[in-house]
Amino acid sequence: MAIIRFRDSGKSITVAKILCLGSNYAEHAKEMKAEVPRAPVVFLKPATALLHDGEDVVLPPFSSELHHEVEMVIVIGKEGKNIPVRAAYEYVAGYAVGLDMTLRDVQDQAKKKGLPWSVAKGFDTSAPVSTIVRKELIDDPHNLDISLKVNGQLRQHSNTSKMVFRVHDAVSYLSGVFTLEPGDLIFTGTPEGVGRVVPGDMLEATLDKVGSLRVGIKQSPGEERGIV
Repeated sequence: MAIIRFRDSGKSITVAKILCLGSNYAEHAKEMKAEVPRAPVVFLKPATALLHDGEDVVLPPFSSELHHEVEMVIVIGKEGKNIPVRAAYEYVAGYAVGLDMTLRDVQDQAKKKGLPWSVAKGFDTSAPVSTIVRKELIDDPHNLDISLKVNGQLRQHSNTSKMVFRVHDAVSYLSGVFTLEPGDLIFTGTPEGVGRVVPGDMLEATLDKVGSLRVGIKQSPGEERGIV
């Protein structure tokens, strides 16, 4: 069972589903040669993608290009459908820092063929997430520094003020498509600076007032099978 814990109390909540926003920072959209979206770009990861602090992201045998994407994560606290923007924060339990690990070679092949990104984004261990900080402890989720270091060297650094679609926008929009449930995680997109990591690397993601997340990278023991 996939669970995530609150930092202060140690209480846990079961992760129901993982919803993700793409191209939610303008500079990242540019580096990916994509347009800044007029409506949220949404994809999903299964709950089995969840990974905790101190564990290892496993590079599967069908990929050779794993990229890091650091993100603020919204944790949903109660069920809601068609939530108005003005009421969105009532459904937020707290925030975490996460990594949207992406098999970029697999994603690029899928894009060329017009196919979904599910394999590139949803493989096992592709969603490392820190413990949760309750929303009451975060004055403004739209003014938090976010960064990622790989082997101690800074790779990504930005501020959540640069998100195209903010917390209330994301919660309201997604609730119009999916019924939001307690334990749902919403990855809010990554800033610019994404790049490749390899087995043996150590990643440290940090979100101001929320804390940090440390994970390693290791190679799957399976036989290399090429890009799917």
